[in-house]
Amino acid sequence: MDELRRHILKSGGGAALALLLGAGLLRPTRVLAANWNAPAFESKDVAGALRGLGAGAAQAQASADLKLDAPEIAENGAVVPLEIVSKIPNTSAIAVLIEKNPQPLAGHFEFSGPLLPQVSLRVKMAETSMVRVLALAGGKYYSSSKEIKVTAGGCGG
Repeated sequence: MDELRRHILKSGGGAALALLLGAGLLRPTRVLAANWNAPAFESKDVAGALRGLGAGAAQAQASADLKLDAPEIAENGAVVPLEIVSKIPNTSAIAVLIEKNPQPLAGHFEFSGPLLPQVSLRVKMAETSMVRVLALAGGKYYSSSKEIKVTAGGCGG
């Protein structure tokens, strides 16, 4: 009985998906990927990345409600774990900037609805640098930062 149910679900699910794709009601590029912010991610300095994010002229206020959990010393700059949690109400975006990287914007995440904005990622760091996290909440920017010492570089080092 279970195998028959699985077979029906598999065949019916695939047919429904094919029907939606064929009718043009489901567009995978619109569903699976957001627009690429090339100016922000391709910027060679922090100021350019901030301009690309729309935060160029804004002053970010330091906040204890924006937590950056990261090692003080990274033995390998190719894999540096970061965890960011924002307890700031109405957080709609989080950006991670690494000041001394060739391209400082390491990640930009957008949130909607009543979610706990939490991000875990692994980044590459070229050298010892300040890691800065920005959260956008209610039209204002909040920040948190931490210096991470790198003993072996990860961005071509």
